[in-house]
Parts: sequence; structure tokens; C-alpha cells
Amino acid sequence: MDFSKIIKEHGASVRQVIKSVTNEHNEDLEQEVYLRVYKNSDKYQAIGSFKSWICTIARNISKDYLKSAAYRMEQPANDDENDIITSIKDKKSNPETEFVSKLRQKRIIKAIHNLKPKFKEVIILAEIEGLSYEEISKKIKVPLGTVKSRIYNAKKQLAEDLADLL
Repeated sequence: MDFSKIIKEHGASVRQVIKSVTNEHNEDLEQEVYLRVYKNSDKYQAIGSFKSWICTIARNISKDYLKSAAYRMEQPANDDENDIITSIKDKKSNPETEFVSKLRQKRIIKAIHNLKPKFKEVIILAEIEGLSYEEISKKIKVPLGTVKSRIYNAKKQLAEDLADLL
């Protein structure tokens, strides 16, 4: 696949889909689309047009972005000043906060590691790799409802194990 040709021919369509779903121009999402096209180029079947395939990828990535924690962190919950103030990140870091943060990360990683294998698999795919439930279902070859159930149970177990961090 000649990606410079793909970007030249379909770049405007990809940007339009991202803009229509997210209401913003987002180059990171655009790059993610081309990365996904590259990774899944062997799965493309010439049943429909290539343009509709790449636009579907762009739409799905944009929807996943809107569901992501990164997007929600950027958006203030409402205009209440307290919510806005608490959403501002502290730009100053010190050894104590970095140490506490690293301890917290280690606890979370350990809690994920201690999950049952089927729960650990879906939580890593969903929360760390950022796959949608549908993508996880296809990847591990289980029904969508099973994926949802496993993620729910994994999050429930993590919430119990990490209750003092919440």
C-alpha cells in the first residue's frame, strides 16, 4: 500500500469524518486512522469501496476518542468554578508526589496482574490498548456480551482491590 497516495486521496474525507464526529480538527486521530489502516491492511476486503472502509475506521476511532478518559479529562463537567479548578493539572511536581504516583501505578499494575486471566486480558485490551468492545470481541473470539460482562467484572474487582485509592 502506498500511504502517501492513500493520504493524498482520502485525507480530506478522513478529516471531514473526524470533524463531523468530534467537532474539532484532531491530527492525532487522523494519524491513528492511518496507523489502523496500516495494521489492518491485510484484513481489507474489496467488497465495498476503500473510501468507505477508511471512513468507517475514522468514524470508529473518533467515537472511541469521545468515550475515552483523555477526552473527558479535557472537558469540564460544567461551568461551576470548582469543577474547572479541580480539572486543572498541577504543573509543579516534586519528589513526594512523583513517589506517591509511582506507588499508585505499581499498585494498579499489581491489581491488574492479580485478576483472573480472562478479566486481565479484556481490561488490558480495553483500558491500556484502547480497543473498543467490538474489536475486543473479534480479537479474542467471544461474543460482545461476554466482553462487556468480563470488563464489568474486572472493573468491579479492581474497584474492590483498590478501594483505598479511589
